[in-house]
Amino acid sequence: MPRSCPCAPLRAARPLALIGPPLVPLLVSALVSTASAHAVLERKEAVPNAAYRGVVQIMHGCDGRPTTRVSVTIPEGVTGAKPMPKPGWTISTVKSAYARPYPSFHGQVSEGVTRITWSGGSLPDEQIDEFTFFARISDAFAPGATIYFPVEQDCTEGSYRWSDVPSEDGTAQALKAPAPAVRIVAARGTPSPGTAAQAPAAPAAKAGPIAIETPWLRATPGGAKVAGGYVTLRNTGTEPDRLTGAAIPQAGRSEIHSMTTEGGVMKMAPVEGGLALAPGASVALKPGGYHLMFLDLKDGLKAGETVSGTLTFERAGTVPVTFTVAPIGAQAPAAAAPEAGGHQHHH
Repeated sequence: MPRSCPCAPLRAARPLALIGPPLVPLLVSALVSTASAHAVLERKEAVPNAAYRGVVQIMHGCDGRPTTRVSVTIPEGVTGAKPMPKPGWTISTVKSAYARPYPSFHGQVSEGVTRITWSGGSLPDEQIDEFTFFARISDAFAPGATIYFPVEQDCTEGSYRWSDVPSEDGTAQALKAPAPAVRIVAARGTPSPGTAAQAPAAPAAKAGPIAIETPWLRATPGGAKVAGGYVTLRNTGTEPDRLTGAAIPQAGRSEIHSMTTEGGVMKMAPVEGGLALAPGASVALKPGGYHLMFLDLKDGLKAGETVSGTLTFERAGTVPVTFTVAPIGAQAPAAAAPEAGGHQHHH
């Protein structure tokens, strides 16, 4: 049976300047420091539409026992994975179909290696070693996104599963065995590669005195059942109103959620009765704060698409809107303007 890692509990770090409150970037920073004595990736940053050299570092055995097997899962959106041979170890791979085709140097690829396993060797507890693979980070990821590579570690006695990741809805969990993480960054001196895959930000719309600006969604990985939605709302009138709901054809239902921090842990909860819009005020629904949750997805959302949906207000009624779809993990829609009152914060 897999053993749990005898590591210290994960502590929440202080907010970064990326979002308010930060979640994924914050968690990645915390995970890297917490997991530094266990299974980590040596290269913690990667660029979209570019090659990535993954080096899994195994820092110890299982309660003093030597490591005999290391297996890494290649996540959706990371393509063309190939392992590097390792003397004394046998390599096996698993190939699977991708959720969608991805561009490559030879056209498009629709399947590839999704798991790499090194076995048959022996890494003593008092030694460390590296297990290397090469892959390509696809256009599914935008700068600011985080990719997790779950790692399995088996020993002559006992095992670890370095596979804990933040939940899909962004709720922070007690990550006792965090999966190695890679942060996606923009290529230096060039525009963000992920930007090209994003549809232009939707123009502002009006619902009576309510201005609806840049409604957008995040693309979803294969099999996902939830999607996040974001928009800025401004009440330009003299009467209060309230956002009570939203809908897109791909989702069975939706909720308005808030994100709060209690005891250093992020918690998400439905906003009962809807989101208040005071006269003359604006509310930004954005990653890490208020946001829309589209649940029971029947179809996935692909970057570059537009999705026709609705927003429902207590006074203004149900209003048609067009959501643009940004890549998985995107921080904002393409060409998003800074929010009133300061710079834009991101998830």
